[in-house]
Amino acid sequence: MGTREKILAAAAEVMREQGYARATTKEIARAAGFSEAALYKHFADKTEIFLGVMTSQLPGLEAVLGDIAPGRHTVRGNLVRITSTAIDFYTESFPIGASLFSSRDLLAAHRAAIREHGAGPRTPVTRLANYLRAERDLGRLPSTSDPDAIATLLLGAAFQQGFLRHWDIEAGDPTALARKLVKAVLP
Repeated sequence: MGTREKILAAAAEVMREQGYARATTKEIARAAGFSEAALYKHFADKTEIFLGVMTSQLPGLEAVLGDIAPGRHTVRGNLVRITSTAIDFYTESFPIGASLFSSRDLLAAHRAAIREHGAGPRTPVTRLANYLRAERDLGRLPSTSDPDAIATLLLGAAFQQGFLRHWDIEAGDPTALARKLVKAVLP
């Protein structure tokens, strides 16, 4: 494991334990076994570390969205895979991101920093809607389907499950739940 990967693994652990707001670059560097200067050789700022954690240290929602191709496998199967992965991703990311909402100033600063990096929480919804639009264009979804609504409903439900899994700690099988959610939007 290289320096960058060690930093991201340590950052994920620190952020899971303390949330993004309380995780400092100094603490992340210490947990990774490096100086803070070494951390900045690999990452421009804490936001870049956060994005690295989201894309490489948590269940691979971005990877699954990148892997799903229109016309390949079944639409239902693809949506179950995406939704199940999203449930796992939001379950893991919820403790990291929840602290951002503790302060309006912190949230505004983080929102601006994330935008500068060309990312944000709408990205998965947009990517899923684009996939669904392509499937509709191929005739694999009814022409009356609303890709934006389907994407919003599935990923919104996955996000809520991420929250509920921390609140109730009664987690069922994410794939079984994903099948039910997909069936509700694609009867």
